[in-house]
Amino acid sequence: MDDSLAGKTLFITGASRGIGLAIALRAARDGANIVIAAKSGVPSPRLPGTIHTAAAAVEEAGGKALALKVDIREEEQVRSAVAQAAERFGGIDILVNNASAIWLAGVEDTPMKRFDLMHQVNTRGTFLVTQACLPLLKRAANPHVLMLAPPPSLDPKWFAPHTAYTIAKMGMSLCVLGMSGEFAPLGIAVNALWPRTVIATAAIGMIEGVRPEQCRTPDIVADAAHAILTRPARAYSGHFDLDEDVLRAQGVVDFDRYAVQPGAALLPDLFLG
Repeated sequence: MDDSLAGKTLFITGASRGIGLAIALRAARDGANIVIAAKSGVPSPRLPGTIHTAAAAVEEAGGKALALKVDIREEEQVRSAVAQAAERFGGIDILVNNASAIWLAGVEDTPMKRFDLMHQVNTRGTFLVTQACLPLLKRAANPHVLMLAPPPSLDPKWFAPHTAYTIAKMGMSLCVLGMSGEFAPLGIAVNALWPRTVIATAAIGMIEGVRPEQCRTPDIVADAAHAILTRPARAYSGHFDLDEDVLRAQGVVDFDRYAVQPGAALLPDLFLG
């Protein structure tokens, strides 16, 4: 197993901030090429980071960056971005489907535009970007697709409080089930990664009562993603991994370094018992 992503090209959706950016920076430290495919072309007063600040950070970390303004709901934008990535870097080795929309509310309090956004970004967006990257992944030496998605569950307790979000997020998980089976003969790995605890990103503002000190940093997810993406694709596919479990299997015992506030009680992430 080669434990480096040097020279590999990663196409990462939603990589302008948070977990997507952390995964990009971890790969950049190996000397990888990173395609930052996200909507944030100009600074927002509500959310930090743009595709341009992310690209600068990737270059500073030792990688090569291509910043592309992409709304993954728009098929033409996605296919154009994939073509530009192939033109710049010669192919795509790894796809990270990280972009996601969240709205944690019950049925009456979920506007249909929010329902549509979550389904178009989470489930449809994941399907579309994977489909667009597939011809290039087929030609890669050790191709991986990684979804930031939870282990699939039919437990009503995860649906009742926010049916629309759960369906949209589980749609990403179901893509892993289907695509890992379909792509197995092609030697393309398809896996899911989900945090054991809530991660301190802009999205925690959507989860009522969560404080940053109850969270871990995105670095734990990035390190776990790196461990998965350096595995032999033909030997490791169809898994629903938790970040902590992946790192424990790698021999990591000190998880305090990932805590926003070491020693503080941590909150388990959604969809986990």
